[in-house]
Amino acid sequence: MLVLGIIMLCIFTAMLSNQIVATALPSIVSSFDGMERFGWVGSAYLLAQATVMPIYGKIGDLIGRKAVLIFALSIFLLGSASCALAWSMESLIAARAFQGLGGGGIIVSAFGVTADIFQPRERARYQSYNSLLLVASASIGPTAGGVLSATLGWRSIFLVTLPLGLIALAGIVALLPRARPGRAVQIDYGGALTLAVAIIGLVLVADSHQIFGSFATWQSVGLFALIAAALVVWVRIERRAQEPVIPLSLFRSRNFSLLLIVAAVSGAVTIGLLNFVALYLQMALGFAPTIAGLFFIVITGGLAVGALAAGRVISATGLYKPLLVAGAILTGVALAGLAGFPVGGPVWVLGAVLLVHGFASGLSQQAPIIGAQYEVSRGHIGAATGAMTLARIGGASLAMSVYSAIVSSGLATVSVPGVAAIDGLSPLALPDLDPAVRDAVEAGFASALRPMFLTAAGLAFASFIAALFLRRVRFEPDRAPSERQIRPE
Repeated sequence: MLVLGIIMLCIFTAMLSNQIVATALPSIVSSFDGMERFGWVGSAYLLAQATVMPIYGKIGDLIGRKAVLIFALSIFLLGSASCALAWSMESLIAARAFQGLGGGGIIVSAFGVTADIFQPRERARYQSYNSLLLVASASIGPTAGGVLSATLGWRSIFLVTLPLGLIALAGIVALLPRARPGRAVQIDYGGALTLAVAIIGLVLVADSHQIFGSFATWQSVGLFALIAAALVVWVRIERRAQEPVIPLSLFRSRNFSLLLIVAAVSGAVTIGLLNFVALYLQMALGFAPTIAGLFFIVITGGLAVGALAAGRVISATGLYKPLLVAGAILTGVALAGLAGFPVGGPVWVLGAVLLVHGFASGLSQQAPIIGAQYEVSRGHIGAATGAMTLARIGGASLAMSVYSAIVSSGLATVSVPGVAAIDGLSPLALPDLDPAVRDAVEAGFASALRPMFLTAAGLAFASFIAALFLRRVRFEPDRAPSERQIRPE
């Protein structure tokens, strides 16, 4: 159990680094005058995570999880220190990307260790504890980020994870057994490179309106061509590779393919929305960073209940499809509620909507990974876990670029007398504005954010459709993945 505690600390540290930025981000943007790159502070971290997750997962299958975790934690800690030393928006984005290269390995390897230790039904219960770490990080992170950025400055938020990461690193070195799977180490470098090119290209395409000024420029068209070429080459490489990063045989399972869609949407409507919910609470509704952080406790309280309930249901029944269907429905309802919430509306209604959003996220948190792990043999658990976490983080990164484009386009049409640039305002500056000007600023941000929430609600509907088409399966109790028997109902 001590090893499980260290694994949970690894996950918490990696998750905290993303959550703690949310409430501090408006202050960071104001410091560097970089609203047009608002989404990239988060998406750079997530993009780097998504790019390396399948690689870490596969290497863990080949050489064991311990060495991978040690390497990933070391990269993560260097990235955290680099973020604290950033001197511009560009350098911060680069440092966040480097930090994400380590964070991706931490998450996928930690979930891989859990899968190595526990059987599917038992795994659901213990992975619900890992979901509680997301709750803890999402509760502590935004609140701590708001307090630290207001008192010690935004650089302090990146230094908080250093002692936690060092403790986790020491624990992994001392306590996690070194296990070699006994397979020849053959790294699929070509598959990893072409997959990374395709992922990065997709995110750049989503952000091409801001980067190139339009989706119809020759640069955007060139990116589409690059993505298509990279995917074609990737498929050809994976067909021939003895140890492919993501074995193409996994896609023969209908559930595996549909779970990728569900995982991508899950990332888009939870992680992808995190920074924008903080922006909404502070700039559209006028809450101070510390008060906005308290609303994240409401969200994560709902997530805690949803995650624990999902773990108990899966452990008791072996079923996960009903949880994904219900989660998609509730997510769509909550996001539509945020889109329609009026500025100055009742605080208790806002809290209730955010609570439902958190609960729905908890229901869908762990099922895609557990479902995918159950579809594969033990030798491909890392690859399957990497694919699902890639879909989740990649979906979040892609969505953040889309959301950022929607919000930036909306703010470009807003003009407030007495304010030179509405997108350059800090939440700490709102109380000093004339009440009429402040009301106009809040209304402008609300109008810019409303289409974004409706877009996210549409994604939730897509997840609902994908979940409906999942084959209904029941996890057999006390049966290892390599011995599994999927029983249609």
